[in-house]
Order: sequence, then C-alpha cells, then structure tokens
Amino acid sequence: MAADLVAPPERSSAKPDEVQGRSIWQIAWGRFRRDRAGMICLGVLILLVLIAIFAPLICHLLGVDPYALDPTAIDTEEAGKPIGPWGGASLQHPLGVEWGTGRDILARLLYGLRISLLVATVATLLTTAIGTVIGIISGYSRGAVDSIIGRLMDLILAFPFLLIILALSGALTERITSLGVPEGNASRITYLILILSVFGWPYLARIVRGQVLSLREREFVESAIASGAGTPRILFREILPNLWAPILVYATLTLPAYIGTEAVLSFLGVGVLPPETSFGLMLADSVKYFTIIPSYLFIPGTVLVILVVTFNLVGDAVRDALDPKAGRL
Repeated sequence: MAADLVAPPERSSAKPDEVQGRSIWQIAWGRFRRDRAGMICLGVLILLVLIAIFAPLICHLLGVDPYALDPTAIDTEEAGKPIGPWGGASLQHPLGVEWGTGRDILARLLYGLRISLLVATVATLLTTAIGTVIGIISGYSRGAVDSIIGRLMDLILAFPFLLIILALSGALTERITSLGVPEGNASRITYLILILSVFGWPYLARIVRGQVLSLREREFVESAIASGAGTPRILFREILPNLWAPILVYATLTLPAYIGTEAVLSFLGVGVLPPETSFGLMLADSVKYFTIIPSYLFIPGTVLVILVVTFNLVGDAVRDALDPKAGRL
C-alpha cells in the first residue's frame, strides 16, 4: 500500500538536443580545414592575391615605380649595367634594377603578378562558364544537338593550340582593336583571354557532359519533367547544382595552368609589351643577362613557381574535400 502512495517521478520537460544536418559545403569546408598543406597554401594564395590587388599602394609605400627610369642606378658607359652586386640591389631597389633602363625589379614583379592573375582569372571564369553551359546542353540533349556539339569539341581539340595562337596573334589583335578595344596591351590582353577561353572550354564541357548523362536519368529530373518544368529550369535549377563539385575542382586546376600558359606566351612575344610587364616578359628579358646576373631569372621564376604550385595544391585540397568517398568528420 505504501508503494501505491508514492508519487510517480516527474517527466522531464527538457527536449533532447536536435541533430542539425550539414550541407555539402559545410562538410567540404570541414574536410578542407583538416588538410594542413591546403590551409597553408590557401593563406599564401590569399596573400599573393592581396599583394596583386594592392600593388600600386605597396609600390607607393616602398617608394618604387615600375615605369620610372633610374639612370643613377645603371652605368651608361657599360651598356646600362646595374651599379652594384646582384643587379643593383640596394635599399632604394631591394631586388635590383633592369639592365639598360634602371626600372625597379620589385615594382615590375608586383605589376607583373597583377597582369598574370588578371589574364588567368578572367580566362578561367569564361572557360568555366562556356564549358558548363555547353556541357549541360550537350549531355541533356539527344540526337543531332549532342552530335554537333561533340564534333565541335573534337574540332577545337584537334587544332595545334600553341601554333594557332602564335600564327593568329597579329591579325586577331588588330581585329580586336578595330572593334573598339584600345590599341596596345589592352588588345593583346583581350586576345590572350579570348584565345585561352576558346581553346579551353571543351575539356570542361566533356567532363560536365559525362556527369549530365547520368544525372538526367535520376528521379529528381523525372519529377521535374512530370511537373511540367521547362528545359531551362531543369538544366540550371535541377541539374547544375549537382555539378558544382567537379566544376569547382576543374576551375582551381585550370587557373594555375593558365598562369603558366600566359607566361609562356609572353615569353614568346605574344603577351604584353613594355613598359607593362608580366612573368613571361620578365623571364624573356632575363635570358640575355642570365650568365652575368642570374637573379634576373631566379626572382620572377621563383615567384611563378610558388604561385602555380600553391594554386595546384589548393586545387588538390579542394578535390579531396569534395570527394564523396572521403571519410566524414
């Protein structure tokens, strides 16, 4: 009887903690943060981009100018040889000066970083946009449309890329100028961006097409078709969100490739012209004086290697973070 008089224990009114799901981007960012090399390279990459963006301010604070000639830093009696060791390195010119002109190497390096990143970034964005759109259309379409796009990609990939760029440089640059782009380096930079984009998009388009061939048979696409959704909505609202992982990985690996390509083209004389500069142009100028002052080659070459390797390592880290087979946190 006494046991019956005991009041039952009160039920706790506290609700259990709700389990919150995480999006694919939150999971990927968690994986990326665990990659120490990727995080270090991301920090270096952000620093280099900020240096490129604020290059004019940095040059102003350091008191250097990429275009100013300094006749006091060179010996006019010895064909413009820089005065002092290591290419005329001093407090006024920390990395030395150019042979024959006296232009500051550090300032030209910073401005060359701006141009190289500008060309590579814009070309990567255009390549990604064109390749994604055409790849989605090709993969979702059937019959003649897919066949025509496929043959177009085969045709572009069959062209000798480097030979075409060198052969068409003069004619297409003049054509771009006639369309209203300022003559000189503006037209040459526009030409580089367009030519890289035109010859680069088929690679991404093939990757996207292969993914879309599988996605178009999935249930969510069939549901969208059954609900009466139009083709643009199916392509860009249903299929495209499932393609961001391969697109992002491709973009992070394409950008450093374009930086190297721009350097090669500028080295061959297709890029910007003095007094502007880029990594390729600095390397081309350094070849003439490499045996006398090796730092002319090592300084821009080292920065170019650091930039490309950093982008590649970040791209590898992004690929691993977005890999669905990777272990979850």
